[in-house]
Amino acid sequence: MNKKLDHPIFVDVAVGILINTDGKVLMASRPAGKAYAGYWEFPGGKVEPNETPELALRRELLEELGITVLSAEPWCCMTHIYPHANVRLHCFIIDHWEGTPSPKENQQLQWQSHVSVSPLLPTAIPLCQWLANRNEV
Repeated sequence: MNKKLDHPIFVDVAVGILINTDGKVLMASRPAGKAYAGYWEFPGGKVEPNETPELALRRELLEELGITVLSAEPWCCMTHIYPHANVRLHCFIIDHWEGTPSPKENQQLQWQSHVSVSPLLPTAIPLCQWLANRNEV
């Protein structure tokens, strides 16, 4: 029996806003084979069962970029409805990590002072706007 849900089911995703000592943020392109391949986003990934968003973030950034996060400050949470999935993003500001970010999943990486890479993943657009506003304060 199919029962209609009163609310959508969301996939929790941990997102890292890496900010280097020059104030630039790290953007990553989505690799081939993933939804929105070639679009630019902030690095991160899905939260696994029995995992907190911060633990997921630390695991994902080690897997994707080869870095160890030393501190992650919770920043914001937002939702987005894609045609293929409903996502809830748990965003963290990261300005302390160990290692040099390098592409471990055949993605491109770029440090940006004002995000100009294109196309941006739809969820990255408001984050970039919020970051720009945050830096103007």
